[in-house]
Amino acid sequence: MENPTGYGRIVREQGEIVRIVEQKDASDAERAIREINTGIMVVPTAKLKEWLATLSNNNAQEEYYLTDIVARAVADRVPVVSAQPAALWETLGVNSKVQLAELERIYQRNLANALLEQGVTLADPARLDVRGSLICGRDVSIDVGCVFEGKVTLEDGASIGAHCVINNAHIGKDANIKPFCHIEDATVGTASVIGPYARLRPGTELAEDVHIGNFVEVKNSRIAAHSKANHLAYVGDASVGSRVNIGAGTITCNYDGANKFRTIIEDDVFIGSDTQLVAPVTIGKGATLGAGTTLTRDAPAGKLTVSRTKQITIDGWQRPIKTKK
Repeated sequence: MENPTGYGRIVREQGEIVRIVEQKDASDAERAIREINTGIMVVPTAKLKEWLATLSNNNAQEEYYLTDIVARAVADRVPVVSAQPAALWETLGVNSKVQLAELERIYQRNLANALLEQGVTLADPARLDVRGSLICGRDVSIDVGCVFEGKVTLEDGASIGAHCVINNAHIGKDANIKPFCHIEDATVGTASVIGPYARLRPGTELAEDVHIGNFVEVKNSRIAAHSKANHLAYVGDASVGSRVNIGAGTITCNYDGANKFRTIIEDDVFIGSDTQLVAPVTIGKGATLGAGTTLTRDAPAGKLTVSRTKQITIDGWQRPIKTKK
């Protein structure tokens, strides 16, 4: 240690450990020793019992020093060896929330350094939290404030935006996770674009080049390649085909208060904005749903299905005026 004050010093003769002297009992020369005892010992049980019985409190503090057993071991010709940690922080104890937080930051910085050495780009190594295992491919980039929990895999070229929380997820090659996304127990396909502010809940499986935009939530659903839900949508308990467009405000009504039901959306479907899909329901290949549709029966393939009330205009109507008090 640079400053060993307060610790017992390891005294050596001709390179061999002969005893440990505590700070208050040490001479000036002994206090200059920088090799210290952490208090961690591995001792033969039978010998330990024997040596403990010989301890005396004839010292500056009138205490019984466990460290005195080192000199007893040397006298009994029992070999005494030391183990040096790779870093000082490995020996530090935790007696307060402050110390716990300090050690956590050291641990996280070591993880960040390992990622940097591997070739991962970290916008700020001090603002990264890995609470499990994080496996990264080549040319991965991670912005500030991201939290990785459980087992997370980021394939080659994946980009993670600021302040994302990713838990037990697989992020595919060249995927772009924009800021403030929450991904849990989900798979994101190659070259997909997620967010910002998107949520992928457990059971989500996205294929290649899927776009999930801002304030879109996906749960227990499979979405095939090149499909997109770019704004303000909820896709739950659904199977979505390829090249599907899910308009803003669209939701799958998958829960009747007691049971969950599945929605099937086949390839090349276009769903207009503010549409409700009341499961169980199937939308056939190439079908189009007009904006504002509430779908309660299957929509046939290749046709336009619209469900909305008739628009009327009331002549002579006056907007209410606030009454003065």
